Amino acid sequence: MLDVAVELHRWCEEGRDFAVATVVGVSGSAPRQPGAALAVDADGEAVGSVSGGCVEGAVYELCQESMASGRTVLERFGYSDEDAFAVGLTCGGVIDILVTPVRAGSPARATFAAAVSAAAQSRAVALTRVVEGPEDLLGGALYVPAEGDPSGTLGGSAGLDATAVAETRALLDAGRTGTVDTWAEGGPPGTGGHAASGDDGGTGDLCGPPVKLLVESSAPPPRMLVFGAIDFAGALARTGAFLGYRVTVCDARPVFATGARFPDADEVVVEWPHRYLDSQELDARTVVCVLTHDAKFDVPLLERALRLPIAYVGAMGSRRTHLARLGQLRDAGLTELELARLHSPIGLDLGARTPQETALSIAAEIVAVRHGGTGVPLTGAHTPIHHDTSAAAGRIGEVA
Repeated sequence: MLDVAVELHRWCEEGRDFAVATVVGVSGSAPRQPGAALAVDADGEAVGSVSGGCVEGAVYELCQESMASGRTVLERFGYSDEDAFAVGLTCGGVIDILVTPVRAGSPARATFAAAVSAAAQSRAVALTRVVEGPEDLLGGALYVPAEGDPSGTLGGSAGLDATAVAETRALLDAGRTGTVDTWAEGGPPGTGGHAASGDDGGTGDLCGPPVKLLVESSAPPPRMLVFGAIDFAGALARTGAFLGYRVTVCDARPVFATGARFPDADEVVVEWPHRYLDSQELDARTVVCVLTHDAKFDVPLLERALRLPIAYVGAMGSRRTHLARLGQLRDAGLTELELARLHSPIGLDLGARTPQETALSIAAEIVAVRHGGTGVPLTGAHTPIHHDTSAAAGRIGEVA
């Protein structure tokens, strides 16, 4: 739902009734990931997409039916070998779609309206709904902002809401969308929402039937910090902006670090790189690209960056420069485990020569690291086209 927050915020402001179809699960090859949404209003206007076109027509009809009945429904779409013209994904994957009606006067409409309003303003928020579980829980919603108190309810016990809020905050902190398995009465803290073994023989019966939650996170754009105001940085800033990053270019030399030289950067900072890094609050989605290949800048910067819980750290330089840099970082006290996080020489081997080609190779490596890609050509490779992003990012609780 938050995938199309801007449009849905406008619809809520205009008092429109609508239904939203959201991808809640993906198996095999599929064009869209959990959180992708298609919304249809009472007049038949549609925004968004759940499949890149494969099943849009059928999902559109489901939205209209859900809006008319007021019922939340879960539908699975997959490829049919027996009938190539059947509704399904021609890419061979399977997607689960949750369709939620949002009608005037419905108990959860205010919760949905608050969530899409905040997301439309680029605030860090999450929306949690029940995907599978007791029928009386379907249709409830929890709005969880990064700052402030949550609102709404899943319609079950206070224990379920408390567990859902805790799990939602964990996913929101990582900027991730995914599913969480728990119980209708909630699970003990620190168990990922699952019941611990107890007097019930470890079956979890005291916590009620199982429940699967969808947590949609909407966060400000991830950050790309580019250190070194050189021509390669200009091309990388442009590529990073295209990929949806908020790009900062930082260099200690004011004659080079100017907005005129880096029009695609969101900000250009004149500061020693390591001092700027020390001043920032960074999250797990941040990428750091060090393009200076000058030891007096690189070593203190990388010494700090490699100890931060961020997504990617890469450094430009020849293999000789890289080996010398590793020695200096070891002398600075970094462990082999910390050094293993460094991508250097930066980028994938594309045979790049120009700044634009080099920026492409760096961006390709960042995408591969983010989604668990191998970087090898898909032609002839026995690798999945659409990787399991949750596995690549690591598990939080019981994220699917």
